[in-house]
Amino acid sequence: MCEECGCGDHHIVSLDVQTKLLGSNDEQAQHNREHFSEAGVVAINLMGSPGAGKTAVLEATAAAIGNRYALGAVSGDLATDNDGERLRKAGIPSTTITTGSACHLDARLVHDELHNVPWRETDFFFIENVGNLVCPAIYDLGQNANVVVLSVTEGEDKPLKYPVMFRVADLVLITKMDLLEHLPQMSIETLEENVRRTMPGAKTIRMAAATGLGVREWVEWLEARRG
Repeated sequence: MCEECGCGDHHIVSLDVQTKLLGSNDEQAQHNREHFSEAGVVAINLMGSPGAGKTAVLEATAAAIGNRYALGAVSGDLATDNDGERLRKAGIPSTTITTGSACHLDARLVHDELHNVPWRETDFFFIENVGNLVCPAIYDLGQNANVVVLSVTEGEDKPLKYPVMFRVADLVLITKMDLLEHLPQMSIETLEENVRRTMPGAKTIRMAAATGLGVREWVEWLEARRG
């Protein structure tokens, strides 16, 4: 896994080194934040497990927003530009950061990739992080808000097993609600209670990108971020 953040062998990375890495990242993140603020762009860090539906959420967002707002995105993945291709087909100008082995994006990677996408022309800029419920929560990217995508197919206990991710979240999108009827052992109420146990000021939206459930509420949440 990622040697930089120490998620592989935690004995390899000393506390001093890790502190310096995070300190440097925070400085770059503040620089990114100033860029976004000056341009009037709302930057959203979209996090979640592989297959949780992050790209599908953005596709549904583009379809719902239409021409009302300009969207842009950068997506992180270990390999391939598959998600980037999907976003561009959905009408979202986007580029991909291929990390190789790193399990998260950091502020420097995002900053450098901004040169390859017309982010200044956007109203909302989405940073689709690498699929992971651990490391992305640790790294500030200069975003305005953190959104976690959690699908019902992942089970009820993910907020309890990965609390750091949910503690930094401003919103949790509970996705693939259209599959809930096929999961007889899954309790949406228990899942939401587990989110409340870990997320300060818990805010969730039940969503199904395939059917449009919750998409309007999600777009309204985004619009509120513009003040």
